[in-house]
Amino acid sequence: MSETIQLTSADGFQFPVFVARPSGTPKGAVVVLQEIFGVNTHIRAVAEGYAAQGYLALAPATFHRVKQGVELGYSGDDMQAGMGLKAAVEALPAPGVMGDIQATVDHAGQGGLKVGIVGYCWGGLLTWRAAAQVNGLSAAVPYYGGGSTTPAEIAREPRVPVMAHFGAKDHFISLESVEAFRKAHPEVEVHVYDADHGFNCDHRGSYDAAAAKLARERTLDFFAKHVG
Repeated sequence: MSETIQLTSADGFQFPVFVARPSGTPKGAVVVLQEIFGVNTHIRAVAEGYAAQGYLALAPATFHRVKQGVELGYSGDDMQAGMGLKAAVEALPAPGVMGDIQATVDHAGQGGLKVGIVGYCWGGLLTWRAAAQVNGLSAAVPYYGGGSTTPAEIAREPRVPVMAHFGAKDHFISLESVEAFRKAHPEVEVHVYDADHGFNCDHRGSYDAAAAKLARERTLDFFAKHVG
């Protein structure tokens, strides 16, 4: 069962959140952070996949502060549009979209549920930031977070257990920077796959079924250990 609800951040800003509910009592909650393509068909399917595993899954619209109703595909034009929207969100005064993520985590944890967070592409970067900044989390799993291996992001200190997934063929995130990230954060469980950026998304040409399957199995095991 799924629906879209409205949540309110600490600054009064309202934004939509796609919610997928498990068939029984949730064993925990997972916040799913979108790529640069919005809360589109793929991200909704990812959320529903976590719901099928027994989690309450919530995917906030992290572009909503700069543009409403974003749902892009994966063409070159879509990529350009998404990059522009990402840049606009990143340029917002602090805390910007992190306040919306905090509000989503707060809502997810109502009733005492433990909350994990997972994000893909730009959502992976936001997941890494959330691990250091957002209250109420029990675990974080960034997938190929663009920018997360830059010196400024590596300097962050996560407050919860983190598992990070990267692709060895990723042209946006060099293996050298991944190794710098791994060296700086021995407490983070880092996995590198023989795959490209976006390997989890079966709507993209870079989809890698084997890597996606293994990363998902590892992520579910990680959430089972830390979230429920």
